[in-house]
Amino acid sequence: MPVLSELDGLVVVLVRARNPLNIGAAARAMSNFGAHRLRLVNPYAAGFREARSAVGASDLLEKAEEYKTVAEAVADCALVVGTTAVRNRVLQQPVRQLDEPAGSAIRQQLRTERVALLFGSEKIGLTNKDFSHCHWLLNIPTKEQNISMNLGQAVAVCLYEVARSTPLQPAAEDVKPATAGAAERITEGLLEALRISGYVKPGTDAMFEKKARRLILRFNLEAYDAKLLLGMVRQIVWKLRQGTKG
Repeated sequence: MPVLSELDGLVVVLVRARNPLNIGAAARAMSNFGAHRLRLVNPYAAGFREARSAVGASDLLEKAEEYKTVAEAVADCALVVGTTAVRNRVLQQPVRQLDEPAGSAIRQQLRTERVALLFGSEKIGLTNKDFSHCHWLLNIPTKEQNISMNLGQAVAVCLYEVARSTPLQPAAEDVKPATAGAAERITEGLLEALRISGYVKPGTDAMFEKKARRLILRFNLEAYDAKLLLGMVRQIVWKLRQGTKG
C-alpha cells in the first residue's frame, strides 16, 4: 500500500473560486505539501481542470470534487476552519492567527479525523453564511496596507504552516468528534422544530439558521452525543408534526 501523507486527511475547499489559474495554483500548492483532497463549491470557471498553473498536480485537479453547498463539501469533516482577512467585519466565530499553535491544532485533529480548510472567492472571500459552518477562523497576518492575498498563495502559506507544525500531545482518552454533517442534521432538525412551534418568525429563517448552526458547532459534540441529540430532536419534530394534524 502507498504511504499516506500526514496531510492526507486535510480537505481544501475553494468556495466560488473565479479564476482557473488560481485554482490550478492552489492544486499545485496542495501537491507540494502532501494534501490531496480538493473540493470546489460552485466554481465560476467551468474549465478549471485544464489550468496550466497546476504544474505537477494535474491528477489532483482532475479528481477535484464539486459541490453545490458548503454543507455538502464539509459533511465528512470533524473540524472546519475558514480563512479570512478580517477587515472590519464583525465575526461570531473565534479567530486565530496563522501560526504554529493553529497549525498544531489542525495537525492534532488530522491524526484521527478529516479537517476542512475553507478559502473564499477572490472577489469577496467567504460570506457570513459560509463562516456559520466553521468551528473557528484562520487569519494570515498580512500588512494593513494590503491584507488580501492571491488565492493560490493563501493556500500555499496555510499548508506550509500546517505541514511544518508538530501535532499537540494526544489527550488521555481519544474521543471521536461529531462530523460537520452530523451537526448539520441536528441543525436542520432544530430549525424545523422551531418553525413548527412558531419560534422562528416569517422572514427570519436565514438569521436563525446561522445562529442555530453556530450554537451546535460550539458544543463540540462527540459522535455518540450527536447521534443521541439527533434522535431527541427528530422525536420532538415528529411529535410537533402530530400536533399540527389535530
